[in-house]
Amino acid sequence: MSLVLGGCFFVAQAQNNSLGKSDPDAKKVLDGLSAKLKSFKAVQSNFTLKVEDSKGKAQGSKKGTIFLKGTRYHVSVAGGQDIFSDGKDIWTYDKSSNEVTITKADPTTQTISPDKIFTNFYDKDFLYKLNGESKIGTRTVQEVELTPTDKTKNFFKALLYIDKTAHTLVSIKWLDKGGNRFTLETSNLNGNAAVTDAQLAYNKSKFPGAEEVDLRN
Repeated sequence: MSLVLGGCFFVAQAQNNSLGKSDPDAKKVLDGLSAKLKSFKAVQSNFTLKVEDSKGKAQGSKKGTIFLKGTRYHVSVAGGQDIFSDGKDIWTYDKSSNEVTITKADPTTQTISPDKIFTNFYDKDFLYKLNGESKIGTRTVQEVELTPTDKTKNFFKALLYIDKTAHTLVSIKWLDKGGNRFTLETSNLNGNAAVTDAQLAYNKSKFPGAEEVDLRN
């Protein structure tokens, strides 16, 4: 779970559209989402991350809050995990071991990271098609299926659920090649949050006695 969040906060062969082209109706929906995301100055959003195995059996669930500004973010997970990134490095703090792991932020990462979720990450790297509409709670959402063009990625499909009226991302589900299913649901999304630099930065003094494991070299 921590690895998923650190890289993210997402059975079969990839399902491409015929001729390998994207669906223009899906593009309209994604363009609406993109325009909304570009209007955000800073993001604060609650989230729930659920993990299921290939048979749909629940493997775990985490709740938390994402703070984001540009490529910098802080993910605070209930139960004692904090993840900070300045766009270059990532600090992952685990309360149970009182340990901080430091890694480099890799732009070619195989997963969907928090800063990508709230940007138009799908613009160049995916084929997409519109699967239709459904309800999540009281909201009507449009489901867009993404298939990565890079077949080395560790997930073969992602599903975006986009609020038809607000043009915001309600949920994202991705399926990895091992059959696992990850669902990230957002709530109380604020695209103009008063996120401070201090909230986004790893501050050693806030984690007294924590052992640092630097894996950047």
